[in-house]
Amino acid sequence: MSGQHAADAELDEALALVNEDRARGEAGLARPHSATAAGAPGAPGTSGTSSAPGAPNAPSAPGPPGTQPPAPVTQRQRPAAQAKPSDDGLHSPGRRPEASGVQPGGPAPEGSAPEGPTPKAPTPEGPAPAATHTHTTPWSQARSTARRAGASAAAEAAKALQDATRQASPRTPTAAPAGTRTPTDTPSPVGTPTSLPQTLGRTLLTPLTALTDLPSFDTSAMDGWAVAGPGPWVLLPDGILAGQDSPQPLGDGEAVRIATGARIPRDTTAVIRSEHGHVDDKGHLHAQREVVPGQDIRPRGQECRAGDQLLPPGALVTPAVLGLAAAAGYDALHVAARPRVEVLVLGDELLTEGLPQEGRIRDALGPMLPPWLRALGAEVTAVRRLGDDAEALYEALATSTADLLVTTGGTASGPVDHVHPTLRRLGAELLVDGVAVRPGHPMLLARLPRTTPGTAPGAAAVGRGERHLVGLPGNPLAAVSGLLTLAEPLLRGLAGRPAPEPYAAPLRDDVHGHPHDTRLVPVTLRGEYAVPLHYNGPAMLRGIAVADGLAVVPAGGGRKGQELEILDLPWAEPGGQYGELGGSGLDSGACFT
Repeated sequence: MSGQHAADAELDEALALVNEDRARGEAGLARPHSATAAGAPGAPGTSGTSSAPGAPNAPSAPGPPGTQPPAPVTQRQRPAAQAKPSDDGLHSPGRRPEASGVQPGGPAPEGSAPEGPTPKAPTPEGPAPAATHTHTTPWSQARSTARRAGASAAAEAAKALQDATRQASPRTPTAAPAGTRTPTDTPSPVGTPTSLPQTLGRTLLTPLTALTDLPSFDTSAMDGWAVAGPGPWVLLPDGILAGQDSPQPLGDGEAVRIATGARIPRDTTAVIRSEHGHVDDKGHLHAQREVVPGQDIRPRGQECRAGDQLLPPGALVTPAVLGLAAAAGYDALHVAARPRVEVLVLGDELLTEGLPQEGRIRDALGPMLPPWLRALGAEVTAVRRLGDDAEALYEALATSTADLLVTTGGTASGPVDHVHPTLRRLGAELLVDGVAVRPGHPMLLARLPRTTPGTAPGAAAVGRGERHLVGLPGNPLAAVSGLLTLAEPLLRGLAGRPAPEPYAAPLRDDVHGHPHDTRLVPVTLRGEYAVPLHYNGPAMLRGIAVADGLAVVPAGGGRKGQELEILDLPWAEPGGQYGELGGSGLDSGACFT
């Protein structure tokens, strides 16, 4: 199966799953049970309401490595910058996203065990208490679910754009702007092309097809002389510089000075480099070594011919791709839009400046998340500090037009943890409700409704299509775990970016693991080894601040020399985003409230 056909199949499968999940929600069915990481409900460490057990740095004997199957990666070296796309486990046999309707009052599917009392609908006095979620999703399955959700939303948005384009011009296709034309056998692109400088870090929606031969005429590869026939040659006056059009043809025995990149005169035999010839006092050019016909001439079409496909759809636009596109004649490209993201910082205990005091702490996630999300390819449109205000959270989720909302904290079941009750109030659909990973197991992924609650059925969708929410735990390293587990694969799916090729590195030292769950541990790479870092508790950032990535530690721990999958951080990832961490503040036009 070709790469494009595989991608189409993946999107079709994702859309089918979305439709199935929606049908379940509309029928009022309860979400299906998902297996715990240990394979048994109620296993220690699977509840989404408690923090990581004990201090992760506390010494404990690691269990036998291999209790949980390691990631299927064996490479010791990092992949090349343009890594081959990975399906991220999307086609694993028997797997599908764990969708969970959170509409209150729905009957459980026939034959399923009840999950506890049905939460009451919200009342003016306040939201219903959050139900304890005890059915966590295995870590790798959670990542697959997130990527499926992103791919589904991207496929649906692309289809909507195509439908809108057809309705706008049902008979006569709109001509592509200058610099964006394609060969006649290529379907016309949809949407408005993006100016070349603005496409960096985005993915191609259409093939990059050469609009001209490269080079478009025979050019000189060196400074020197263009000569015709055998030597010595009579040197003509003047010379040919790059940018000059249609130089005069040469006759046998003639030579002319020529610059690198200049157009070759007709009937030229070869180019002699400046250092390989000399001119005598009679104005004759002599070669100091054998002259081979065609030497140091770049023939027309040497790199490509007009109509050749240079890059397929889905390719990441890197600085080199920008150069190639410009050389091939493009002024603009059809690229996927950056997913629009809003960050909602929750918690009354957070300070935005000064030292921690009187039971309050500095907010670390507000400054950290926006540039991290931009490095993952997102456009951060707003960062809002909502405190522990349930109504403010409801209003933000109900009215936002962002593709993704990221919340910090409030995902457990404490007295001011409002995320679950607010999702129920909105009629959202939980895709992942707790993950068998430490730190960060109370993280969640939800699909938000398309319309504001109270609007008539069939009303226009909010925003540009499907909206999602990633609920991150409030502890900083736990939030990083949630970013890499749910937000990163979701954003890749939304932006059409392929997953990087997985790779593994052997541990230099033993590392403790959780008895039942996957554990993500900051590591630094030294030669071929991954060195586990200290200060890796859920509330700590000191380890991740100097890390190259996170090691995926199976249940029971890892031993020295054992190869574990490494998750690169965005600024350390080969082929990652360019220039995303260099700017200051939010994206242009963003609001910070």
